[in-house]
Amino acid sequence: MSARERKGASADGTYDPEARGLRLVPVLVILTVVSGLIDAVSYLGLGHVFTANMTGNVVVLGFAAAGAPGFSVPHTATSLACFLLGAAAGGRVAARASGGSRRRWARLTLSAEAALIGASAAVAFAWPDTSGTRYALIALTAFAMGLRNATVRKLGIAHLTTTTVLTMTLTGLAAESPLGDATGHRSPRRTAAVIAMIAGACLGALLALHHGLGIPLLIAALASGALAVLASGRE
Repeated sequence: MSARERKGASADGTYDPEARGLRLVPVLVILTVVSGLIDAVSYLGLGHVFTANMTGNVVVLGFAAAGAPGFSVPHTATSLACFLLGAAAGGRVAARASGGSRRRWARLTLSAEAALIGASAAVAFAWPDTSGTRYALIALTAFAMGLRNATVRKLGIAHLTTTTVLTMTLTGLAAESPLGDATGHRSPRRTAAVIAMIAGACLGALLALHHGLGIPLLIAALASGALAVLASGRE
């Protein structure tokens, strides 16, 4: 990015508010790290439930329904329901904001995500290890992830249309690699997403296992809040 673009000016010298801030591609990669943090907290600390990765959560619901030990139908169903509510809210916001400033739209959604995850961190610090706390953390983080995913999907950035599920990302990496059809022109984005998810999950697991749930949730909230301030409207 040139100095001119960082200051919000386009190539012809006119002011472009969409150009100010961090481009959306690195924003989404960092959000993928946050997803790893969130799922580490939820799976390891909230009874084997995902609140970001709903593909895994549907499978977990099947395990729970079959009576597999360590899984809970109420916890998993709460996560799915709140994620869907968040996605519906994100779709409503997209319907109203998608025709306007991309920058404002992204920042609004990320601010809401930061607030929701921040609230979950506050709950985790104030009331650790209670049944009510588990449901509150599941509901808040799942709603936040649904809201974010609906927004990311509508933004439609190539090879980064989700920040929580990597099955198609991994498929694309393999299918378009030199061993496949050798057409993977944008594989760096996919590779970055996979690395980001692993990094977030590893960090989240280390923090959740050794320091409790509040700290990784606080880090996730701060990261989302920083991106809300810094995000631009450009790829």
